[in-house]
Amino acid sequence: MRIALGIQYNGSAFCGWQTQPDMPNVQDTLESALKTFATVPISTICAGRTDTGVHATHQVVDFEAPAARPLTAWVRGVNTFLPPTVAVRWACEVPDDFSARFSATERTYEYWLLNDPVRSPLMQGLVGWVFRPCDETKMQEAAQCLLGEHDFTSFRASECQAKSPIRTIHEVTVKRCGNMIGIRLRANAFLHHMVRNIVGSLVYVGTGKQSVQWFNDVLEARDRTVAAPTFAAGGLYLVGVKYPNVPQLPSYSSTPWSQLILQN
Repeated sequence: MRIALGIQYNGSAFCGWQTQPDMPNVQDTLESALKTFATVPISTICAGRTDTGVHATHQVVDFEAPAARPLTAWVRGVNTFLPPTVAVRWACEVPDDFSARFSATERTYEYWLLNDPVRSPLMQGLVGWVFRPCDETKMQEAAQCLLGEHDFTSFRASECQAKSPIRTIHEVTVKRCGNMIGIRLRANAFLHHMVRNIVGSLVYVGTGKQSVQWFNDVLEARDRTVAAPTFAAGGLYLVGVKYPNVPQLPSYSSTPWSQLILQN
């Protein structure tokens, strides 16, 4: 019996998803809870490896269940052994050939910016911060060049291990509500730091440091050195993973701000 779980976590206290020796990470935290609950070791595969400080409302993992249990038990039982910063939101039986990583056809990230002259201690680690006035209309205009299949080398981390920089972006949305700006990117897959690098360059456009045309030139340059620095991790959320061949799986979970700003 193969099980998929929907996981939410606040990434502030973790050095990313992936297991690392002597470093707090989400994978080890989840697998420890699964082992305690199931009384045997359980290894998980995730839909997307988030970095240090990055959050998820809709991480998906799968594993081979060592024994048949009610799906509700995989939620309530495992949550008993998880810290307050991590929770299993749902459990679902999936086909034996299902892979949280390789069966996914789309992933959606949202980045949340506080655009305010003064930082908010209550949002520390949960949003990015831009103190200069930011024009979200220009950011949206600039971002449209990202749609479709492109070489995203200009927005790829130097340590990225992906075999190809080619990715296909299906949606780019930039909207404002009050002093909050939301940026949603939906693609077949993402490169290491790709979203945060895109956000950094969009902020350059929004604050007037660079033009809309500059952003397009950065994409076409295929050169990481011409883009803006990587933006802070705290505003980034993995919010969606699509599995068209497994329709029973949820595909999206909103952040606290999504329904206010990024409604379709």
